[in-house]
Amino acid sequence: YWDEIDRRRARLASLKFEQKQYTLQLVYLFYLFIYLFTLMGNVGMIVLIRISPQLHTPMYFFLTSLSFLDTCYSTTVTPKFLSNLLKEKKSISFASCFTQLYFYAIFATTESYLLAVMAYDRYVAICSPLLYLMIMSQRKCVQLIAVAYIAGIINASIHTVAATRLSFCGPNTIKSFYCEGPPLFALSCSDISLNYLLVFVLVGFNLITTSLTVLTSYTYILITILKIHSAASRRKAFSTCTSHLMVITIFYGCLSFMYVRPSSRQNYNLDQMASVFYVVVTPMLNPLIYSMRNQE
Repeated sequence: YWDEIDRRRARLASLKFEQKQYTLQLVYLFYLFIYLFTLMGNVGMIVLIRISPQLHTPMYFFLTSLSFLDTCYSTTVTPKFLSNLLKEKKSISFASCFTQLYFYAIFATTESYLLAVMAYDRYVAICSPLLYLMIMSQRKCVQLIAVAYIAGIINASIHTVAATRLSFCGPNTIKSFYCEGPPLFALSCSDISLNYLLVFVLVGFNLITTSLTVLTSYTYILITILKIHSAASRRKAFSTCTSHLMVITIFYGCLSFMYVRPSSRQNYNLDQMASVFYVVVTPMLNPLIYSMRNQE
């Protein structure tokens, strides 16, 4: 009798394990498809813009940079996430974790400034169309991209150096699928008040600076569009901003959900969903959003 019960328990455990492995394989294939689609979409966007002379404009120069950043920060996280997905023991070394934190912070911060630069580009194109090519010269575009990368490198360096000074002495199981600030700080057994202060100050400064730039630019754009008498011209002006507004809404929506909420209201399951959408799904959506209804 007891032998039969043990055999049934063993079969049940085996079925549960096989079901779990099957589910993980499906999840793996799903995210692998998203990652490959992300690479194909963004690299394809870069190649298409580079080989098409009619797309050699400031707007598409910035779009090339956005596709490059999406490719980079998705590659910073997704391959390691996929390699761990099918492993029974999921692990990442401290060196790899801090490297991932550093490059993720660079690309995420740079993208926030790039989106603000793209909002400024739309402002110049709609509010000063006759001076557009003179104001948004090639040198000016390169300078704006350089400023975005410098901001990303400074932000990432400060957070990573501050994180390396922490001591970790407990069960080092990070409550996230990649190494980011708050889940990493939660593992530390030393004082993390400085790290949270840096997150509050730097992330807050970056969000306020870039979001104010976006809001100011689109306020002037809206005022200018409302002054246009032709309905067809208004629709055309709006259409040049629609894609960028969709990308901005997704980007800042996820960032605000992950970093702006009070710690007392944090829910790790919701944070995980927001992180997955922000890091894995958003880089795939951007090429689709910018190619929708885009005749060029």
